[in-house]
Amino acid sequence: MIEKTVKILNSAGIHCRPSSVIINAAEEFKGNEFEISAASGTVDLSSILGLLSLGLQCGDTVTIKATGPQEKAACERMAELFQHHFDFPPRN
Repeated sequence: MIEKTVKILNSAGIHCRPSSVIINAAEEFKGNEFEISAASGTVDLSSILGLLSLGLQCGDTVTIKATGPQEKAACERMAELFQHHFDFPPRN
């Protein structure tokens, strides 16, 4: 198991669109399991509703735990996404 704690940097927090991006990225790591812990609770990344239920806002911290065959790369990727400044729609 790999664990990493990061701060949410997206100004709007982790709302529907970032949650969708995060869940889709998690699905790319077949055979890996993810657990996200915040002050508001702990969820796995198998459901967008679970992630949204944490109500993550800018400045909140989350701990990402990954287990599985690609746990190091998977945890790094999830950490990167939780710290990402999402811009919808993207600016050109």
